[in-house]
Amino acid sequence: MNFITILDYIGTFAFAISGVRLAARKNFDLFGAFVVGFVTAVGGGTLRDLLLDVKPFWMEHFSYVFITFIAMLVVIILKKYIVRLNYSFFIFDAIGLGLFTVVGLEKSLMAGNPMWVNIIMGCITGAAGGIFRDVLINEVPLIFRKDIYALACFGGGLVYWVLMKMNAPTYITQIGAALSVILIRVLAVHFNVCLPSLRDNENQN
Repeated sequence: MNFITILDYIGTFAFAISGVRLAARKNFDLFGAFVVGFVTAVGGGTLRDLLLDVKPFWMEHFSYVFITFIAMLVVIILKKYIVRLNYSFFIFDAIGLGLFTVVGLEKSLMAGNPMWVNIIMGCITGAAGGIFRDVLINEVPLIFRKDIYALACFGGGLVYWVLMKMNAPTYITQIGAALSVILIRVLAVHFNVCLPSLRDNENQN
């Protein structure tokens, strides 16, 4: 098992936790919670693979279904702590966002795409699962609000590119990019940094 696969599995677990956690808050049944968790975990990677014209990764490895199931068990067993912890969703979502950005970027890089495409694929892998999750639970997706979400993925992609240009070791490049995404997301929320919203002036009157 290589390092990028480990990151992929950790990201899958983190995103599945965030999906199941939100489903629990919405009082979904067990099957519904599993579906939300699974879609959150594999949605971004599935869209990436379809754009790269390859078979979606989870269709070749049952491990992603199993990891989602384990994530749901963790939420059930530790429900008292996870569901009631205000920042549990945010923490797991930020971790998944950072790790999946790197996974998507790496897979696009291995497909021989230019760096600008790789960064976009990293953003899609990191952010799309959260979009699908929010749609399923009837929430406005974070990426469409003022939150620094996809921009965090983009920042991590730039860090990856800079470290690669500096000939940094591969694992340093991967970890550095993932931590950059997580750090940008955490700092943006902590200091309430957000993008200006687009408003219709006629509706303001």
